[in-house]
Amino acid sequence: MRGVESPYGIEARARIVAEPPKRAGRTAFERDRARVVHSAALRRLSAKTQVMGPGTDDFVRNRLTHSLEVAQVARELGQSLGCDPDVVDSAALSHDLGHPPFGHNGEVALDALAQECGGFEGNAQTLRILTRLESKTFADDGRSVGLNLTRATLAACVKYPWRRGDDPRGGPKFGAYDDDLRVFEWVRHGAPDRRRPIEAQVMDLADDIAYSVHDVEDGVVGGWFSLVPGSLDLAAVHDVARAWYDSAVTDDRLDAALARLQAMPEWPRAPFDGGRRSHAVLKSLTSALIGRFATAAQHATVATWGAGPLTRHRADLEVPQGTLDEIVLLKSVAARYVMLSEDRAVELAEQRSLVESLVACLVETGDEHLEPEFATDLAAAADDAAARRVVIDQVASLTDVSAVVWARRLLG
Repeated sequence: MRGVESPYGIEARARIVAEPPKRAGRTAFERDRARVVHSAALRRLSAKTQVMGPGTDDFVRNRLTHSLEVAQVARELGQSLGCDPDVVDSAALSHDLGHPPFGHNGEVALDALAQECGGFEGNAQTLRILTRLESKTFADDGRSVGLNLTRATLAACVKYPWRRGDDPRGGPKFGAYDDDLRVFEWVRHGAPDRRRPIEAQVMDLADDIAYSVHDVEDGVVGGWFSLVPGSLDLAAVHDVARAWYDSAVTDDRLDAALARLQAMPEWPRAPFDGGRRSHAVLKSLTSALIGRFATAAQHATVATWGAGPLTRHRADLEVPQGTLDEIVLLKSVAARYVMLSEDRAVELAEQRSLVESLVACLVETGDEHLEPEFATDLAAAADDAAARRVVIDQVASLTDVSAVVWARRLLG
């Protein structure tokens, strides 16, 4: 932070490989953000699924536009708490880099195919991309250290700071594969066990806010559902909320959340008709919802921890339960009417089959079809599990579009 003493010390600004001083005028964290912005992994997100696949509709989000929106929310919320805005911005831009083609559907398919090498998790893959797969810097021993970001930025990117099977909530999420533990432990040096820095918590909430608000907007514009009071199948939405997002949430809490949201003056009272006025109503709603959720978290956090600056492990992000319920309600509406739509069942099954067939082909053909960087990794693989991880890395790097192109070329 210019003009004042930074709350981020030498430990937070450290890099895996020390670098000579750069030109004056940019902080270490501004350089981190620039490296993420110029990365190939970020560019690939433009052709990866958010909810609907790229090319389905010119209006709906893809992973890149979603990440840009998450970054905007995270930057402003983080800055209001005293976080370095470039740290939370970089984490938000990076948070979906590890997602494979076809979004969560592809993630499920790759996880099943990667069991012998430690499974697949989009967030663990993000750390792997930032610290190994994205080419920029090499250590003296010849290993790639990826973009060589600072410890503070990398720590902010780790949404789940534990190994596979160590999720304190008993879930399947984790933040690092076993063969990335060396860098994971470096990133987590001095951090409380399984506790995220506040910058990572800001990134995570910004992701939830953008996901809940914008996926609902896309669903309404796409004609999947209406927000007019009385038009939603609330029992089905409640079931999705408990199955996907919060097993303990009750019907009463979800009904109360919906009632609070529908009481907002920006909530639509008429069906969406595709005209400019309908678009304006929706845009007013998305702006109001983002402000509502971010402001609630800001006020609750400052009330609990003081005015700050709140950085690293000096505080936790506090989010009122009512706000969390409202976010879960919106995410569940989008999930019920879009992700779980019967119209998409065949498409999703075909996507999983394509991913499975690509992995099988690449395992069978060795380095014949791998891109040069992955062929090099395969040559260095010590065993079958390491070789399988290379193939998983290759397929995960593909976009929705390039995965289809590869399937046509290799599988017919």
